[in-house]
Amino acid sequence: MAVETKWVFDRETVKQWSEKRGEPSWLVDKRLAALTEVGNLPMPDPDKTSLKRWKFTTFEKIEAEEPESQRFSDLPSEVTRLADEESEIQNLIVQRDGKTAFHKVDQELEDKGVIFTDIATAVSEHSDLVQKYLMSDAVQTNENQLTALHTALLNGGVFIYVPKNVELKTPIQTIFWQDDVKTGLFNHVLMVTEANSRLTYLENYVSFTEEEANLNVVTEVYGGQGSEIKYGAVDNLESGVTSYVVRRATMAKDARIEWALGQMNEGHTISENTTYLMGDGSYGDTKTVHIGRGIQVQNFTSDVVAYGKRTEGYILTHGVMKDSATSIFNGINKIEKGGTNSHSEQTGRVLMLSPKARGDANPILLIDEDEVTAGHAASVGKIDPVQMFYMRSRGLTQAEAERLIIHGFLEPVVGVLPIEAVKTRLSEVIERKVY
Repeated sequence: MAVETKWVFDRETVKQWSEKRGEPSWLVDKRLAALTEVGNLPMPDPDKTSLKRWKFTTFEKIEAEEPESQRFSDLPSEVTRLADEESEIQNLIVQRDGKTAFHKVDQELEDKGVIFTDIATAVSEHSDLVQKYLMSDAVQTNENQLTALHTALLNGGVFIYVPKNVELKTPIQTIFWQDDVKTGLFNHVLMVTEANSRLTYLENYVSFTEEEANLNVVTEVYGGQGSEIKYGAVDNLESGVTSYVVRRATMAKDARIEWALGQMNEGHTISENTTYLMGDGSYGDTKTVHIGRGIQVQNFTSDVVAYGKRTEGYILTHGVMKDSATSIFNGINKIEKGGTNSHSEQTGRVLMLSPKARGDANPILLIDEDEVTAGHAASVGKIDPVQMFYMRSRGLTQAEAERLIIHGFLEPVVGVLPIEAVKTRLSEVIERKVY
């Protein structure tokens, strides 16, 4: 299936745009090479989900206007309330349609060599470091049309670098705000942590319009030996936004990553989260919650792939389906040959609130090594009528009882998320979506 061709795909237009941004020749060449590949590559092929009617290229431009103000207080309250406590005066980047509207970093972090900046600045000021990692390993340009399109039109995002033995005591946070529906947002988060570093990162994707728009997101995380990363994200885009989201991490020896993902978009969404446990003793834990409602279609895949020895990989997901929404969740734990004494475990559960809704939970174990332990569990079901009867007998209305049951169903995931700010934000979104 071909992506519809528009002026933004013109080679000369992209070349002039990249050069106007002052980008180095290696990135100009990378963009143009990716643009050439777009028409030759297949679209993503998510399990049991047809993309024939999905619109990934309805945008008219790839460059938004510069924000009028850099002051945090000038941003809309719907945006500022997403900031973690005190973070507006510490470590925060807010981007509107790929353009930085607010940027604040503690001087202490800069003194330690930490880099936390927008991707455009990083390309200019840390070119060699960005070139080494950008779309070269965890995610590659030639995987499909949308990854190639992402490389060609990348126009927003951040770069995070934490040097060896540096521990960040306070979280760093980004808020990616999609406002101009005419601008396609190709957002890239590139995170590199050197040996024995520590980082907590919070991320929000938001929009406040139901008009048709596109979002193409790629996150690449590279965890050095013995590093520890806590990565929390809440995706909360309105119903008009069609989203393609890829988040991947490559972990070295004894490195750890904990993903805490609230996948709360209102529109059609493909979301893939993969952790590669490359080094011996590496660890990956993915916890996700999602709620589907209306007529939206969502396809989620969580992968933990173990190459190293003595690795641990965990996947836990709970989803709630309402109205006529459709959701597919594939959890894949794979242990490659040579990954001896590794352990993988996953649990997926879906709660159905409507006879017209559909939710599939597919646990998959792919084991190519004998000396390992692995397990999985999955369930799809309705609200227990005994539970509902008991709660109604205590004087609760149908809506009140359903609300409490949903919160209780999601609590095993939300309650154990390692990042308090993500828990708070998720609870707010869940409260809004379950009514």
